[in-house]
Amino acid sequence: MKKIAFIPVRCGSKSISLKNIKLFCGKPLVYWNLKALQDSIIDEIIVATDCEKIVNTVLSFNFDKVKIYNRSVENASDTASTEAVMLEYLEKTDYFDDDLFILAQATSPFTQTEHFNEAIMQFLQKKYDSMLTCVRIKRFFWNENGNSKNYDYQNRPRRQEFSGELMENGAFYINSIKNIKKYKNRLSGKIGIYEMPEYTSLEIDEPHDWVIAENLMKHYILSNENPKKAEIKLFLTDVDGTLTDAGMYYSENGDELKKFSTYDGMGLNLLSKKGIKTGIITAETRELNRRRAEKLKLDYYFYGESSKLETVTKLCNKLQISLKNVAYIGDDINDLELLSLVGFAACPANAMQKIKNIPNILILNKKGGEGAVREFADMILE
Repeated sequence: MKKIAFIPVRCGSKSISLKNIKLFCGKPLVYWNLKALQDSIIDEIIVATDCEKIVNTVLSFNFDKVKIYNRSVENASDTASTEAVMLEYLEKTDYFDDDLFILAQATSPFTQTEHFNEAIMQFLQKKYDSMLTCVRIKRFFWNENGNSKNYDYQNRPRRQEFSGELMENGAFYINSIKNIKKYKNRLSGKIGIYEMPEYTSLEIDEPHDWVIAENLMKHYILSNENPKKAEIKLFLTDVDGTLTDAGMYYSENGDELKKFSTYDGMGLNLLSKKGIKTGIITAETRELNRRRAEKLKLDYYFYGESSKLETVTKLCNKLQISLKNVAYIGDDINDLELLSLVGFAACPANAMQKIKNIPNILILNKKGGEGAVREFADMILE
């Protein structure tokens, strides 16, 4: 299943001239969404525009996932709908029906990589037909006839006891190619909601929005560009190439052997003493791995796993923690998806290049089987 992001940006903007490339917190406005998408699990990013200035600006970012689509004049007018340009593009492509199409809005610069990643995973796990983003607004609403709509004014609830209302914030939408073509709409069928922080409710449409949005961006996002890692509550490691040197050794009798590092074992033990759950997750079903897990007295041992991400997501739900609270170290292609989504990802020095290319992954100094897990554990303990 391919994941395609689509950002419609045009020259025309009545309220703010060339809004989509106007500098916002020191970068062109469209940059913020593109950067978040570039670092996400999205496979391809389409910028649909009618403007040469926008094209040149977008290409200057050198994001390798980004492609330009020159939208038609008719679908770049003030009266053209977003659906119209989406359908125009899809009519000229040969994606599969089940590929995901994520409509993202450049006027919502607060959207972060984690929002895209988490929403996609929620969409797939809960088997929605489509999804939109919302914020929870804790405000009391009335109609023009003087009737309260969402609370009993005679028993006014305190804010902390009031669930509020979900409001569409327009940040992004997820649907399948098939549904968009069939229903000609960004939403259809069983609709899921991905809830975002309240400050993301602001869309930049008017000049005064710009001033407010820049202050929100500086407060909530830019001030945390180098944030402290989320509290790690679960530490997981791959086996072959991570706990071992990826070598397979055989005795004269044909017995299979593996080389493990005692330093790694001590690292896992130290994490456990600090209250951090530890575990192994591997696609292999070998007895050697099970015996090593038992000797180390790990909390979890998952083996024969075809989807490590699915397994860990289920475990997180059981433990009532987020993937942000997970540290994972792996070295090869079957670790890619999980490493891209956990809160703290690392790989041994000799990991596959595609793993080393994961945004924000920590590339360790030690090789697999030579203390890489211990090095990662020490960093978390520090």
